[in-house]
Amino acid sequence: MTLSGADVRRLLDEYGLAPSRARGQNFVVDPNTVRRIARLAGVGAGDRVVEIGAGLGSLSLALAETGAAVTAIEVDSRLVPALRSVVEPAGVTVVEGDALRLDWDALLGPGPWVLVANLPYNVATPLVADLLDGVPAIRRMLVMVQREVGERLAAGPGDDAYGAVSVKVAYWATAKVVGRVPPTVFHPVPKVDSALVRVDRRSEPVVGADVDPDWLFRLVRAGFGQRRKMLRRSLAALVPPEAFVEAGLRPESRAEELSVVDWGRLALSTSPPEKGAVWVG
Repeated sequence: MTLSGADVRRLLDEYGLAPSRARGQNFVVDPNTVRRIARLAGVGAGDRVVEIGAGLGSLSLALAETGAAVTAIEVDSRLVPALRSVVEPAGVTVVEGDALRLDWDALLGPGPWVLVANLPYNVATPLVADLLDGVPAIRRMLVMVQREVGERLAAGPGDDAYGAVSVKVAYWATAKVVGRVPPTVFHPVPKVDSALVRVDRRSEPVVGADVDPDWLFRLVRAGFGQRRKMLRRSLAALVPPEAFVEAGLRPESRAEELSVVDWGRLALSTSPPEKGAVWVG
């Protein structure tokens, strides 16, 4: 079974709890929604699933119903006793810790793992980016995030939501918005809609191993930091004019027009300037 709205309110009362606005806590109170998330994640017997921000355990229970081995992570020590009471009888392992600071290698080992989570809105973007950068054991993700965040994660060149994090995701993975979730399935009810985003890690970065990722993303950050400007201006301190020609790009392009492959070509066409140097062109 999973948790209904009445179950969530009972647990909150029983343990003297209230959702933390600072932590962005909105608990799913609709069993159909958490089962839908588990279904879209495509997990089942033989899969190892890690859930971040388990809260009171509604999604944890839905994941355990599939037969997957579930590890639920929760940072809020106030919630952990209630969470354990709900999910440990279903075979879920509970870990108290901050997902932004965990030793993921020690926790997960070599993998593969699937991340399935209702991510707090205030940490969703850096968390997904950090996991893609540093936790290759997580081979795919199904995350529920604020709709605008989900659109940014999955956006492509020319989309209104396309930005630096879109390039980061595309470097490591493919991403797609696979569903929408209304505010009414949460307690308390948020003021925003949510999106379900599936992220599938590539076997290797799409730009190839010869591109220095630190340099590539330095360029990306600089370009999107002044996204209204043409790249010849926003990257003037980093990229000499001839590098655009070598990369097959127009200096008049703007950051949101370039795919991750384009950014990779630009990174290959130049190298970081010496400290204090500024290209003039």
